[in-house]
Amino acid sequence: MPSSRYLFGWRFSRSRYFPERDFWTVRGNAEGSQPLFSGFKGECKQRGASPRIDTLVGAGGLMHDCWVSPSRISVLFASVVVMAVLSQTAAGQPVFNVKDYGATGRKSDDARPALQKAIDACGKAGGGQVYVPPGDYTSGQLHLRSGVRLFVEAGATIYATLDSRQYDGAKKASLIYGEDLHDIALEGAGTLDGQSTYEWRPNNMTDYYILSNQRQMEATGKPLVRPFPTGYPNETVYPRMVLLLRCVDVRISGLKLIRSRSWTINPYACKRLVIDGVYIYSSQKEGVWADGIDPDGCQDVHISNSTIETGDDAIVFYSTDSWGPVLPTENVTVTNSRLSSSSSAIKFCDGNSNAVRHVTISNVTITNSNRGLAFMVFDGGIVEDVLVSNVTIDTRRFDWFWWGEGDPIHFNIRRRSEVDGTKRATEPAAGIIRNVTIENVIAHGQGTSAMQGHSNSWLDGIRLNHVRLFVSHGVEAPFESTTAAMTLKYARDVAMKDVEIHWEEPHSATWKSGLMVDQVKDLLLSDMSIDAAPGSDQPVLFLNDAEGVTVRQSRVGSVHVRGIKSQGVRLVETESKVTTEPSVPPETVK
Repeated sequence: MPSSRYLFGWRFSRSRYFPERDFWTVRGNAEGSQPLFSGFKGECKQRGASPRIDTLVGAGGLMHDCWVSPSRISVLFASVVVMAVLSQTAAGQPVFNVKDYGATGRKSDDARPALQKAIDACGKAGGGQVYVPPGDYTSGQLHLRSGVRLFVEAGATIYATLDSRQYDGAKKASLIYGEDLHDIALEGAGTLDGQSTYEWRPNNMTDYYILSNQRQMEATGKPLVRPFPTGYPNETVYPRMVLLLRCVDVRISGLKLIRSRSWTINPYACKRLVIDGVYIYSSQKEGVWADGIDPDGCQDVHISNSTIETGDDAIVFYSTDSWGPVLPTENVTVTNSRLSSSSSAIKFCDGNSNAVRHVTISNVTITNSNRGLAFMVFDGGIVEDVLVSNVTIDTRRFDWFWWGEGDPIHFNIRRRSEVDGTKRATEPAAGIIRNVTIENVIAHGQGTSAMQGHSNSWLDGIRLNHVRLFVSHGVEAPFESTTAAMTLKYARDVAMKDVEIHWEEPHSATWKSGLMVDQVKDLLLSDMSIDAAPGSDQPVLFLNDAEGVTVRQSRVGSVHVRGIKSQGVRLVETESKVTTEPSVPPETVK
């Protein structure tokens, strides 16, 4: 039998210490090889030493000998084969340790030059891994290069400097920046920390998008105070955590991204983007502007296995001209994640000038949010072909300055001038929301689930299947405005099947009806169960100017019909007390 064997850079040889016994020595001798075993518990000895746990490493680190019995050598050989094959891809690319380029791992030191040198060297070499070992690193804007995998190790934190001079101006300011790149990754179990802080001051601005909240708050006589990012408005640079423009084949995984001073992850016109297993955090009490993930004009986006807790929206889909031509955001999946937001957990953004389409959202838990699912178009774009399934939603009212009213589901089509009162010479027509299915949902909330199209662009093809909605009163909320559990206005071809609407304690004196419908065509309510609002004498189901409504096999205690346009209302296998107003023709309800 030969005295030595080699396998993938590892040398197996008979023990020179115990030649009379059939033991083998294993030594790593491959230059730059990665560890194949860590803490391998063999019968490892040095002459005169006690058995110990040894580590097999390549020549880049310590060399230890380890002798093993023949019964284990076959297992070790097989393990080496598997591990070596798996390591060849990583071993084939160089590793650039930022400490080799001058990084100290002390937070007080400026790590930006060292980090950038390592990134540039990696990019120049054709790609590889930029390794950030445990330690604290403070940096300004870092520019990624194609082929670079930035790996932030567990125990390592990269802090975004508070020095505005270390960023590329106000618009493109970000800790991690990439433009026109391919094959890039941000990985590891480490942390990116934006170091955001806030100041609470009396409100000195009018935000038209939450004007109703502001007016209700003013009516209570309570002081209008809210948080602002520290230094606002004199400070103008509030960097994102990650800003990627026109990048292809992008992976962000494993990292913790916390306390961003603006949007956390903002990709524009990126293709084949994977975000997996990340944790994103910003203060839900005061983290204004600190969204979670904001894809704009991106294609083939996959978000999975992540936890996102943010002040502003957790996940937002845009289609804007902020960074270039208006492009659709399309072919998107969101799955196996938990989301919390003081605004919207998932938002099809009002900032949509082209389209957000072909989106599936599944197996998502929404907790402690102001608004659950939001479908909004203010800039003339289209939202279409969306499937939301297997979702739990828990919403409540947050402070007055956040968007939302504790509403689990929200649809809204408006023209922007109708919101802020500013006339625009080239303002587009009202946008479109169509072909949206929401199914297998359990939702608890405090506000009305309002589904409203536009008088010139009705919601079209909306489906709610197997949805259980529970509404309660928020005793700690700054104000209460809920009158209906759900509303539907300006909509056609809508079907609700196996939808339950229930009221929970504590109750509110403002509650009136379970479902209020206004100006709809072709509405099917099948297997519905709608409770009467506690303490209310109003009808459970209210129909105004409703055409072609069928209520089938449902439990609806009372139905009231009004409006001269109402016609073709049919109750099939449904016992309800039906009332109509004098303007409604007698043959309208059958």
